[in-house]
Order: sequence, then C-alpha cells, then structure tokens
Amino acid sequence: MLTRRTALRLNRLGSAAHPSAAPAPAIVAGLLRRTVARMFHNHEKMPSKEQALPGRDAPVLTGSPKHVLFGTPILPPFPEGMKSIVFGNGCFWGPEMRFWEVPGVYATAVGYIGGLTPNPTYEEVCSGLTGHNEVTRVVYDPSEVTFTDLLKLHWESHDPTQGMGQGNDRGHNYRSGIYCNDEDEIAIATASQAAYQKALDESGAVNGRQITTEIIPSPEFYYAEDYHQQYLARPGARQYCSAQPTMVDLPPFVDWAPADTPEELEPKLDAQWWAENPPGCHLFTAAYAQRYKIRRLNAEAKGKL
Repeated sequence: MLTRRTALRLNRLGSAAHPSAAPAPAIVAGLLRRTVARMFHNHEKMPSKEQALPGRDAPVLTGSPKHVLFGTPILPPFPEGMKSIVFGNGCFWGPEMRFWEVPGVYATAVGYIGGLTPNPTYEEVCSGLTGHNEVTRVVYDPSEVTFTDLLKLHWESHDPTQGMGQGNDRGHNYRSGIYCNDEDEIAIATASQAAYQKALDESGAVNGRQITTEIIPSPEFYYAEDYHQQYLARPGARQYCSAQPTMVDLPPFVDWAPADTPEELEPKLDAQWWAENPPGCHLFTAAYAQRYKIRRLNAEAKGKL
C-alpha cells in the first residue's frame, strides 16, 4: 500500500508530467518507479536516460522579469554587443551575487544546464534525476570586462576540486562547470584550469586534490523559477552560500595565456579592483544594497537600462 507521502509525491509528479490527463495504470507504475529511484538514487551519480524525469515543453520562468537590483531584463534579447557566459560554482544563490559586483555585468540569471530533462523545476533538479547543474548566466559588456576576468572570479570563488558538490551541498547539481560559447573560450578556460591546478598544488590548499570542473560547449540553458532569480537580494531571503573558496589566486594571465588569445579576451580588471573585491561568500547587507542602488542609477544615467 502506498503511504500518504508517496501518494502525494506521485500526484505532484503526475500533475507536472500529465496536467490534462488522469494517470492511467501504466503512468502510475512509471511514476512509482521514478519515486522509488529518487528515494534511493545516488545524487552524485548522473542519471541514465531511462532514469531521467520527462520535464515539460514550457519554461518554468514566465513573463519578462527584470533583474531585482539592476532593473535590466534577464531574458534575451539583450542590447547589441553584450556577451554571456555560464558558470557552475555550487548552489546558485551565492555565486550569482558575486558577479553583481563586477563592472560591466549587465544582468545575471540562475538556471539549470547540462542534464537530460527539458525545462526542469528546482525540485526535479534536486531529486538527482535530471542530470542538470545549478548555474549562473552572466550577461556582460566586453568593453568593460572580459571572459578572462570572469574566469578568475569563477576559480577564486569556490573550490573546484570537490567533485559532485560544494561544501555541505552534495549532488551533481552542485558541480563546478564552465559552459563556453566557442573554441577560443574553451582554450582559455582549459589553460586557466591547468594554471590554477598548478597554483593549488604549490599552495597545498587542497591536499593534492585535482580540479573536477567540466569545461564544455554550452548546452541549452533553462531559466530557474522567478523566486530563485537574485534570491539573496530579495526581502527575507536566507543568507546562504555553500561555496568554499580555496583562497588561492589564479596566476597572472600573461603566465598561462594561450599564444593566440584574441586581444578582446584579455583581462581588463586591474589589481586594485581584485584587492578591493576578494573572493569569498558575502552577505547581502544594507551597504551592498546601497552600492547596487548607486550602480543602477549610474546605468540609468548612461541610458543602459
């Protein structure tokens, strides 16, 4: 006999997968298999196609939401000349906030990438049965900040040697990842990984562990639900960040850059900026809120909103 908890879980899964139809016996059996799999599935192991949840055709983020802090759109189309990149650094709440501090960042959004389930919900991603990673999409102005600058922030804002998890959060949805747009970005990301591994080895900070970051061409990015977007800036948000920076700096770009790196990808942020914005988990305080308010006013004055 099904317990009440399992019945409610089946009903919720059935409504999501088949909202317009009463569950037939075969559907119920399939949902039961998935529920049992979810209960016993190793969340650090990627699911097979047979195990993966079916998802849905429609996105879970609806409407035309604006960035909570910047007031900019988080859905395309973006202004001409803007670029974007996707990073996985653990639970997406904290990493998204780190990118708010970077000059030239036009908007950020959190979502899911790299799995099998189309348009997954947060609950489905956390089940371990979608294969997706929790990630941050950064939209930026390349005249002010470059992919290489953002790479440095990525490496220094978490521990990329923790495999399928970050800090207390364990599961493949918390893995480290860089989801690139072209071969130049893949080449730079790969070179930076080798340089950072050497720096970690020399520092002894991670006791010989190897970087496990996946560096791949970007799969389809699925936006997360509205309540996750810029979560830490929302009233009443739980100020939580699981990232565990190693406190080891990425070596200077000139020491590891590929010989044929395009000039437009070379870093623009100087040493002073990095000194004033060290890596780590930061809480969204009143002081931070004021900084972002001033930044938004400046953007409005420049006609960028």
